[in-house]
Amino acid sequence: MFVTYLLRELRRRMRQAIFIAAGLGLGVGLVITVIAASDGVSATQGTVLRSLYGVGTDVTVTESPASGSGGGTRFNFAGGQPGQGSTGTSFSRDILVGGGMGTIKSSSVTTVSNLKDVSGAAGVLVLNDVKLSGTVSAAGTQGGAGASGGSGGSGSGSINSSSFTVTGVDPADDSLGPLSSGTITSGHSFTTAESDSNVAVVDSDYAKAQNLKAGSTITVAGKTFSVVGIVQAAQGVTSADVYIPLARAQALASMPNEVNTIYVSAASAADISAVSGEISHALPTATVTTSSNLASEVTGSLSSASTLANSLGKWLAVAVLAAAFGLASILTVSAVTRRVREFGTLKAMGWGSRRIIRQIMGEALVIGIAGGAVGVAIGYGAAALVQALAPPLTATTASASGGSSSRFAHAASSAGHTVSVHLTAPVTLGAVALAVVLAIAGGLLAGALGGWRAVRLRPAAALARVE
Repeated sequence: MFVTYLLRELRRRMRQAIFIAAGLGLGVGLVITVIAASDGVSATQGTVLRSLYGVGTDVTVTESPASGSGGGTRFNFAGGQPGQGSTGTSFSRDILVGGGMGTIKSSSVTTVSNLKDVSGAAGVLVLNDVKLSGTVSAAGTQGGAGASGGSGGSGSGSINSSSFTVTGVDPADDSLGPLSSGTITSGHSFTTAESDSNVAVVDSDYAKAQNLKAGSTITVAGKTFSVVGIVQAAQGVTSADVYIPLARAQALASMPNEVNTIYVSAASAADISAVSGEISHALPTATVTTSSNLASEVTGSLSSASTLANSLGKWLAVAVLAAAFGLASILTVSAVTRRVREFGTLKAMGWGSRRIIRQIMGEALVIGIAGGAVGVAIGYGAAALVQALAPPLTATTASASGGSSSRFAHAASSAGHTVSVHLTAPVTLGAVALAVVLAIAGGLLAGALGGWRAVRLRPAAALARVE
């Protein structure tokens, strides 16, 4: 009897039931969309932080440049240069200079790796290969020329410059650090046997621009290196142009037993804060950075999207859902008011108030379930549209420049890293379940108000008027 009467009443009031279900569906559909967009933005932020910060890395350790180390690198053109004393001297220099960061003793990598909550640590040396060539007058060769292209003495000349980024990595720690997220597309990565060899792994974009491939040669700091592999960086990851063994980078840059960045992996995500504190205690002068620190420095359209999704989007979803609940309640109460004669007849047949309320709640429950189904469909469709139509988002963070050892290194270190990522809007089972629960709750709320209204009506008097 209950089910038969419920279905008959829903069919008789089909238009109103559809309208209420559609309203609830719109509200919960927006909730699903906002949750999906918010999850997508959070996932995108994670991708950006990993690309700017180091995939597989929980903490990075750097050191501020020593006070007074910001003078320009000197390129000495004097002393036995061809043509010295003539009207002009041709020169060519190719050196490795620091990336604008202070240095850390290699032994500190071992210190960090032995800390309680650390699962791994790898030291790298971030450098710039600066090539200068041109001519200077005989008078100009009596002094040193700065990296800015000026010449010493009273001479003059023409200087051309070019540079590319070089990162020294330890082949023994290839599971952590800048190469860990890349994919070798040609050749192979470093082996432990190549720790002291003149071999290089080249980024795929730089290799394409310079027409390099596995088996080619490249000049780093005036030395010929064999390209043993081409690496393709993960999407959005800012990579170096050339990677060489750490020992060779230290030797060529005259920085023995030194690194300028330590990548650290915590034993678990819950240990990151503890690891940060342990490192700060072990290396008091070092700068310890976690991904949460870096998140506050990220700017660009991704930051705006995050603010929009997490503040305006959520409040908009709450407002629309509240409006949907209110509309469903008003329509249900209105429908109950129009059914006063029907309830009078049921009272005359022996139905009690509880049975009438149960009937109204049953109808509202079915409408709520239908609204949940509609909302899930709307949510999936809207999330798909967001994912398909949303423009690429950009995020930028600037490195700490500090004092720099050369003009070129300063430019490299102070430049912001910018990545472009596509926004996704994944709909999770949790979001679907929440939407269905909200729709059912909205239907039951409307049914409860309708039942309350039915109890307050005077169906007997209305039935008497009909008779």
